[in-house]
Amino acid sequence: MSAPHTIKAASSAPACGSSQPHESAAAQVAGAATYVDDIAEVRGTLHAAPILSPIAHGRLTGVDAAAALALPGVRGVVLAQDIPGDPVLAAFAHDEPIFAIDTVEHVGRVIGLVVADTVMQARKAARAVVLDIEALPAVLDVREALAAQSFVLPPVRVQRGDAQAGLARATHRLSGQFEVGGQEHFYLEGQIAYVLPQEQNQWLVYSSTQHPGEAQHWVAHALGLDNHRVRVECRRMGGGFGGKETQSGHLAVWAAIAANKFKCPVKLRLDRDDDFMITGKRHPFAYDYTVGFDDTGLITGLQLTMLANCGFSADLSGPVADRAVFHADNASFLSDVDITSYRCKTHTQSHTAFRGFGGPQGVIVIETLLGDIARHLGLDALDVRQRNLYGVNDRNVTHYQMPVEDNILQPLLERLEQTSSYRERRRQIAAWNAQSPVLKRGLAITPVKFGISFTATLFNQAGALVHVYTDGSVMVNHGGTEMGQGLHTKVAQIVADELGVPFERVLVTASDTARVPNASATAASSGTDLNGRAAQFAARNVRDNLAAFAAGLDGCGAGAIRFAGGQVISPKASRPFAEVVQAAYANRIQLWSDGFYRTPKIHYDKTTLTGRPFYYFAYGAACTEVVIDTLTGESRVLAADILHDVGTSLNPALDIGQIEGAFIQGMGWLTTEELVWDKKGRLATHAPSTYKIPTAGDVPPRFTVDLWPEPNREDNVFGSKAVGEPPFMLAISVWEAIRDAVAAARGDGTARMDAPATAERVLGALKVR
Repeated sequence: MSAPHTIKAASSAPACGSSQPHESAAAQVAGAATYVDDIAEVRGTLHAAPILSPIAHGRLTGVDAAAALALPGVRGVVLAQDIPGDPVLAAFAHDEPIFAIDTVEHVGRVIGLVVADTVMQARKAARAVVLDIEALPAVLDVREALAAQSFVLPPVRVQRGDAQAGLARATHRLSGQFEVGGQEHFYLEGQIAYVLPQEQNQWLVYSSTQHPGEAQHWVAHALGLDNHRVRVECRRMGGGFGGKETQSGHLAVWAAIAANKFKCPVKLRLDRDDDFMITGKRHPFAYDYTVGFDDTGLITGLQLTMLANCGFSADLSGPVADRAVFHADNASFLSDVDITSYRCKTHTQSHTAFRGFGGPQGVIVIETLLGDIARHLGLDALDVRQRNLYGVNDRNVTHYQMPVEDNILQPLLERLEQTSSYRERRRQIAAWNAQSPVLKRGLAITPVKFGISFTATLFNQAGALVHVYTDGSVMVNHGGTEMGQGLHTKVAQIVADELGVPFERVLVTASDTARVPNASATAASSGTDLNGRAAQFAARNVRDNLAAFAAGLDGCGAGAIRFAGGQVISPKASRPFAEVVQAAYANRIQLWSDGFYRTPKIHYDKTTLTGRPFYYFAYGAACTEVVIDTLTGESRVLAADILHDVGTSLNPALDIGQIEGAFIQGMGWLTTEELVWDKKGRLATHAPSTYKIPTAGDVPPRFTVDLWPEPNREDNVFGSKAVGEPPFMLAISVWEAIRDAVAAARGDGTARMDAPATAERVLGALKVR
């Protein structure tokens, strides 16, 4: 494991750059941190449970709730006709009815709700509702969808240079197909919403959501109200990973419609099985490719088709598929490339955001091809990756026309190569494999180059409020949400340093649409970049007011006033922060302010997918060693050495925790987490008994994380970089190490298989000739 980072006690030292404790860690450990289901229920609260379709595609002709209504405690059912506003969700594609109206399009489609006195009564009654559904043919495979031209959105094509000419002049070519599976979010806290009617047709929604602003808009739209009549609050989530960016909004809408019908508070909490069946996953992808390259492994041409399995509606599939296109290069300069992206409609859950947001589905393509190229040529895969790296001059512009101006790929890879003893371990593994007939080892270093910003430019904005009270304590509210990642902690650190007060004097309160309006989702790894900067600007406004006041006291310029160590310091005097605040209040100086930030420099053409969609790139690399059992196909990660770029770390303990967690989650995606739908469109892996996320026992025995020691070259808050999503793709080194071991076992330099690399798939790859 990584070297421990000592948690600092309260001191006068700056908060940023130190491993301050997570703002609610103690409460979480003690069980005192409040989640939505912990909120005390108002008298008269009813509970809802969803009525689910058992058919993947069909015509809904009737709903018979008589048996359900006869059960104890049942108050009624909620169906599409009970929606007072628009019966279609206020999503940008406007393609998803709130409840199924006349058609069902996946197993688990929500047709309505049963509302009862208790949650168990509601769930039991929901299963007693009889549905009349005339089955229709279902499209369950992306290639079938492509053949039928079944899309949720139009295809997108991005070209640079002449891919056909690049292939024609190539010394070598490889062509093929492979698939990468989806992934269940498996947040610890399931999807939940609690809606309370307020006076004068106003509504309070407690939601476990990454996007309170969207939930507000969706609820208002469904109820036929103006947005200002709906208030959404989220103190924290028990995990999100993208699964609560849009799809938490469904529960808020469903519960609100029930609360409106029955004129009382309604709570809707999905059990784990229903959560699996209803909510979307990481998008599964399929790929067709032809790649041309020379004797050194340099890619001269690439033709790539990406088939994104979007499920039955668009949701966020457009920007997810776009980001996959943007990241199909990863760290490699592609001179001549032709990428076509199809957004395929299938009769499954509508797939959605997941950590990396399409980036992993793009990165894995090029890294898989580079591994195959190296084996085809008999070269070391790291050498082939370095041969294709982005460089300078004519090799520093992406295929979507964005210059790579902050490139640290070469020195970062060289350092990891040295610190991980890659070359020596490569020799040791070759010797091991030569004498071990059953257990074979593999080793791989893979890099990451990940763009930071929402690809939808309008979301790159944030607001915050900072209140300084007369005792010198500080309260912050911003538009981001806390899902365990430590966003509130980092924002408190930033505000503390801007005001020069101890970290412990700053409190960040629940995300609330009544405080910061129109907030973007906490996603795209931009939570701290956006909300931290907005909070910094708000705090700076208050600080400037206090500086002007203190300057008047001491007859100096406001620029001469410093704030540090809980003191306000002028050339003549040093006063406690609280004392200056009290005096400023007595002189009617404003002690609160708002702050607003919008990301600079970004722009791109959504029709051609060209421009500068990202403010900067985050980089990293991982060296992973695995062992496989050639008799069973089982694999084990033995060691992982990571060097990752977070700029100047705001909180090393939080950042390293994010890197470790992302790597293990990515490892799960590529090894054990297999989603299986049967021929009738039913998800067979819908519980922990059949869907296997990594456990503590899967953490590699040696697991080291080091941070790249360089500030962000762009003007970001305190020189930091985003950390949430980029390290997820470090786990592609696990995939490549497994394929390296498979190739060693086969002895013919091939390792063709789909992901995840389950034991069954590894065994199949070993046997196929």
